[in-house]
Amino acid sequence: MMSKVVVSAFSLILVVGVVIGVVAVVQKSGNSEETLSTSSKNVASICQPTDYKEACEKSLGSVEDSSDPKEYLAAAILSTMEAAKKAFNLSDSLIVKAGSSDNDTKMALEDCKSMLDDAVEELQDSFSSVGESDVHTMNKRVADLQNWLSAVITYQSTCLDDFGDPNSEYKTEMKDGMLDANQLTSNALAIVNGLSKILSSFGLKLDADNDSNNHSRRLLSMGDDGYPDWYSGSGRRLFATQDISTIKPNITVAQDGSGDVKTIMEALGKLPPKYDGQYIVHVKAGVYKEYVSVGKKMHNVFMYGDGPLKTVVSGDRSNKTGFKTMRTCTFEALGEGFTARSMGFENTAGAEGHQAVALRVQSDRAAFFDCKIDGYQDTLYVHAHRQFYNNCTVSGTIDFIFGNAACVIQNSLIVANRGMPGQFNTVTAQGRTEKHQTTGLVLQNCKFIAEDKLFPDRLTTMLSYLGRPWKEFSRAVIMESDITDVIHPDGWLPWNGDLYLSTLDYMEYANTGAGAAPGKRVKWVKIVTDKAKVIPFTVDPFIQGAEWLNETNHAVFVPGLIKP
Repeated sequence: MMSKVVVSAFSLILVVGVVIGVVAVVQKSGNSEETLSTSSKNVASICQPTDYKEACEKSLGSVEDSSDPKEYLAAAILSTMEAAKKAFNLSDSLIVKAGSSDNDTKMALEDCKSMLDDAVEELQDSFSSVGESDVHTMNKRVADLQNWLSAVITYQSTCLDDFGDPNSEYKTEMKDGMLDANQLTSNALAIVNGLSKILSSFGLKLDADNDSNNHSRRLLSMGDDGYPDWYSGSGRRLFATQDISTIKPNITVAQDGSGDVKTIMEALGKLPPKYDGQYIVHVKAGVYKEYVSVGKKMHNVFMYGDGPLKTVVSGDRSNKTGFKTMRTCTFEALGEGFTARSMGFENTAGAEGHQAVALRVQSDRAAFFDCKIDGYQDTLYVHAHRQFYNNCTVSGTIDFIFGNAACVIQNSLIVANRGMPGQFNTVTAQGRTEKHQTTGLVLQNCKFIAEDKLFPDRLTTMLSYLGRPWKEFSRAVIMESDITDVIHPDGWLPWNGDLYLSTLDYMEYANTGAGAAPGKRVKWVKIVTDKAKVIPFTVDPFIQGAEWLNETNHAVFVPGLIKP
């Protein structure tokens, strides 16, 4: 009897144990399915605004179930960075493969490597910014992330544009090798743009305060007086007064030997590697025939001259003489926070030189005041990031203000030069390639005129237009400007047939003058009468100008408001 009882008890315990085990397994399986379902829903929410959903879902595969959307965003950017590094390594290997290939291909590959290096750096910035943020205050990072990721897409596009031969095997290899990086960057930017809705799907929301972004990493926050903290006392006075005679520069450039150095590049070479504050360079009167580069690591350089007709940086490199467009520039500003005042920048290659850049700007938060930028084709290359121009003169012929920055040109003179016989003039050629990019070209309160040499019958023999769409999502806004009869009544010119006409974003608002002719414009440009539609393209919302420009600065319009 005893043994049977023991056996029965053991059997009962065994059965109970098995039942409990089965229940536990079922419960565990149920939890796994529930976890999997939650994770899938989170990934679907994150990827909802993207164009390449399969690539998006794959890039988020490393994230274990999380209720923090920041982890998914970080994973998306990290995947993008890894893809960009692979593309960078590919460009490096193709340079070796090309060897002593033709010089055009070699330059294109070298430029690809440079652009992709910049892309990796700005993706690292993006990844760090997300890591440093709190999910509830992510709004303070959004504008920076949009800016950096938009620039990364621009760099990828620039790489491919640099190949002169559209059928180049190296271009094909680079295009294929950048496919993942292209798609993932587009996805990451779409996620950032749709962050508010994504957070809502997680039951979260951004803090209401969206007055400023956190720029403490490289460009410091605003001071109590409304200027960036990195502006020195002299820099603040400079922006508050027209009189610059009281400014004490760090270094003076003078060709006659009366300064510290004789060339601008010598002055930049004196900038300490870890300089804290604004580095002020005074360039005295003279024509400086040198090619100047304010490097990526040269932050917060302020350069001023004795007047745009007196202090001139001059060069003549061009496509015709064997230089890629990006390399033709007389002056390039790459380092963040570059500011110039009272200087001239010119490329004298002439219309026959074809692409010949006077000024290329890749610097974020770059500002130009009282400057003169002269050339013919491709005069001003507003390459990437946030840029502002006030009280400047820009002259040229074909596509003479081009690029894919978020750029506002305000209170400036836009001059159509006389080109070669049979040529037309186009003021803008904006290069937005992705609908998610927060880029575009805005000209506000400008005056469009003709060079004196443009003969009276220019409307039939030298046709000039406000612009043409260089890329698929080209965006340009002309508002509150005086447009003389130098501009053809059509206003805008197609790039090639109906290419991009259904995807571009061209707007005109409250323009005046004989060339405004709103009733005669081509059908694919929007003539806007509702002020609310152009407010997003004013200084503050479009380039976050309130954070780094002061409304009293050279009669800059109050950020976010249309001219009274």
